[in-house]
Amino acid sequence: MAIGERIRFFRTMRGMTQKYLGMLLGFPEKSADVRLAQYETGARTPKANLTASMARVLDVSPQALAVPDIDSYTGLMHTLFTLEDRYGLKVTERDGEICLRVDVFQGKDAAELHKMLCAWREQSAKLEAGEITREDYDRWRYRYPEFDTTQIWAKVPSQELSDMLLAGLKEEQDK
Repeated sequence: MAIGERIRFFRTMRGMTQKYLGMLLGFPEKSADVRLAQYETGARTPKANLTASMARVLDVSPQALAVPDIDSYTGLMHTLFTLEDRYGLKVTERDGEICLRVDVFQGKDAAELHKMLCAWREQSAKLEAGEITREDYDRWRYRYPEFDTTQIWAKVPSQELSDMLLAGLKEEQDK
């Protein structure tokens, strides 16, 4: 999730309008909402000092707004928190082990993530069982979704074809 999406997420979570947040950050009332809209749409990227100010006003860590950096433990944690917010990822405990699971009832995005994770687990299980090589497994992961055979990719008919079919059905009804 890009920084603009994170700003919007936390702003709406706090019940703030773009204008209100912009004014709290010191932008003139006339342009406060426009400025915030530019950051939220990605037309502009806030500098570090503005990101820090936004984080303070929104009562979050600056890392919660930043594009996740999974090369640090803190960045990785904020990435996981973002996955919780957006995709329903939950941290649980089972048999003394910490587990991550997806709450598929949190919405369409959560259900999609669950399907993708199931496909990943299927490939991982094949590797563990010796059904595929490490090279096959890595090819699947690094070229995902190209080699994913669990998804059914259907081609959507063109609008022209759809209109033609509807017209034909209507003619049949009129007879």
